[in-house]
Amino acid sequence: MRNILCVWPVTDAHKKQLETAAPDFTFEYIEANLLTKEQVSKAEIILGNIPAKYIPEARNLKWLQLNSAGTDEYVASGILPDSVLLTNATGAYGQAVSEHMFATLLMLQKKLHLYRDSQGTQSWIDYGQVSSLVGKKVLICGLGDIGTAFAKLCKALGAYTLGIRRREGPGAPWVDEVFSSNALDNLLPEVDVVASVLPNTPDTVGIFNEKRFSAMKSTAFFINAGRGNAVDQEALYNALVTYQGTDKGIGGASIDVTSPEPLPQDHPLWKVKNLIITPHVSGFYHLPETFERIVQIATENLKKYENKQLLSNIVDFETGYKK
Repeated sequence: MRNILCVWPVTDAHKKQLETAAPDFTFEYIEANLLTKEQVSKAEIILGNIPAKYIPEARNLKWLQLNSAGTDEYVASGILPDSVLLTNATGAYGQAVSEHMFATLLMLQKKLHLYRDSQGTQSWIDYGQVSSLVGKKVLICGLGDIGTAFAKLCKALGAYTLGIRRREGPGAPWVDEVFSSNALDNLLPEVDVVASVLPNTPDTVGIFNEKRFSAMKSTAFFINAGRGNAVDQEALYNALVTYQGTDKGIGGASIDVTSPEPLPQDHPLWKVKNLIITPHVSGFYHLPETFERIVQIATENLKKYENKQLLSNIVDFETGYKK
């Protein structure tokens, strides 16, 4: 029989769900770090992000379903043959990552990170004025599933939301205005929050540099949960420390991604008081609902594959986005 290799930590209920969707296949379940070349070579379908080094062994592979929205290593030249379908998990991470971003933004606005630091030293300190999202302008760079979910949370607290994506066009009801990427420099001086959920592409590497941090309001907050290499980290440090309190500085930042990862222990960003660093934990399976959504995406795609229908979330190898 035809073979499906699954490297996800599925439960018996998940297995039943997947197997019911593809009754003409046999399923093999294995942890990604225990894979063998033989297992990979048999698979017509692989569910999960197997190490790219195993791809050349996948001689029978016709479709790879990722558990990530990011596709970086799989769309690289020479990794997957043109004949192999690649689908990602866009739609699974919106809730988890947007809530993480939103939580850290509120921490910055209410200075909760400073009070947490004071608790560690048993210091009773009043850090003064805080800010609110009511009436503030929030710019979301990357208006996909995660960015749109973040916009909805901000809108619920009274913010005016603006989104940037590759092409202009109508957005969700909770996105007040949508712009193309060439509007970024004009928008930065106007907004109070800049949130980045940009993917890794040649156009996004280093997009947030000293020029762009300098263009932001001195009170603005910057949130990054996209890719670490979108940020010039020296420029971020300067905006938070060297230029703090001047027109070239910003009010604070939260980053869930860095470049490299892990962030080296001696990196100066670790000691910046108005910066919240989390170790790339906003996504993955930390919120159980995320994994449920991933399995559901795969289940629906298995049904479509069985019926020779167009799969959801097919990735464009040129852009790394879903088509």
